[in-house]
Amino acid sequence: MAKSIEQIEELVQRIEDLPDPNARSSALALVQALMDFHGEALDRLMEIVASQGEQGYLIFNKFSTDELVSNLLLLYGLHPLPLEERVGQALEKVRPHLDSHGGNVELLSITDGVVRLRLEGTCRGCPSSAETLKLAIESAIYAAAPDVVSIEAEGALTETPKGLVQIAAAAKAVGQFSIANCQLPIAQVSDEL
Repeated sequence: MAKSIEQIEELVQRIEDLPDPNARSSALALVQALMDFHGEALDRLMEIVASQGEQGYLIFNKFSTDELVSNLLLLYGLHPLPLEERVGQALEKVRPHLDSHGGNVELLSITDGVVRLRLEGTCRGCPSSAETLKLAIESAIYAAAPDVVSIEAEGALTETPKGLVQIAAAAKAVGQFSIANCQLPIAQVSDEL
């Protein structure tokens, strides 16, 4: 599928780069006419499937789980699942992985294709685990909902420090230190430590 998408994007770019404005305009009009034709046909197919009642809705569910069909329906604005539901499903798929690293994610809102999340927790593991978990969340969302415009996250998945830390120096620098994934405030740190 990725190869086909790359080829389509390359061909469209070639059309857009044509030096002759009439040729460019005609080629783009042809592409749009084909898309309109396909869109009308797909819409009719969706209506026929929907007319089958419960069996039709089971077929819609299969459409939404097939990556190629799902992306085609998105292209034509015909996906059977709303954006909110697809994003929610993506977060549910990634939640066990987040939980295994001490993290969590909450969907705050989706407005005009912009997904707002709250990231919570402390990652346990390798130094890059917080960034890896953020990428896992983004990948899951974009795979399920490529029509998402952007993802904004508040909060953060922080990393649990590993190894030996000079507690007094660390506490003096940030005013707190971590023990067993709990943030403890330091009221006063002596310079003699």
